[in-house]
Amino acid sequence: MSVTASALQAIYANGDDPWHFATSPYEQEKFRATRAALSHDRYEAALELGCGNGALARHLAPLCNSYTGLDAVETALLAAQSALPQGRFIQGFLPCALPTTRFDLIVLSEILYFLDADEITDLARDIEGRWPRAELLCVSYLGNTSHALSGEQSLACFTAAMPTRRFTLLRRTQGYRIDRATGADHA
Repeated sequence: MSVTASALQAIYANGDDPWHFATSPYEQEKFRATRAALSHDRYEAALELGCGNGALARHLAPLCNSYTGLDAVETALLAAQSALPQGRFIQGFLPCALPTTRFDLIVLSEILYFLDADEITDLARDIEGRWPRAELLCVSYLGNTSHALSGEQSLACFTAAMPTRRFTLLRRTQGYRIDRATGADHA
């Protein structure tokens, strides 16, 4: 990962909501737009990579029979588990082994730019190999990431590694964009 584990821990050093998900009108609008971007009303199993404190999970989980969130930071996962007790939360620092559950929805919200280009390519290939029929939803931050790749550059790496998928831009604001690819079962 282009960002170190200690850097991620430092983000949460002063609390479990460093981006003010609970109080930010921008974040709340983005969560509603993310939910609205889904192509179905119901999913069997969802995986959110970089679930943070579970703020987005609270919007997604009611649409899913099961929800799994993965994040590198224990503080975030404890907050996520508290926010969504019925969810399954796994600590993992990408790149890492992904859960083996059969998912039909995979959400990557503002996580890709934390990875370098090779890690993004490997992640995309892993997802495609394991869950070729899953709907993929990518939310990409459009501001300065302070990382090697911007949100759009990291999204371009991800989509390029999945040449059989067609990603559609569903929403673009000044701050973020939402792109979706549906799998074979959802086409």
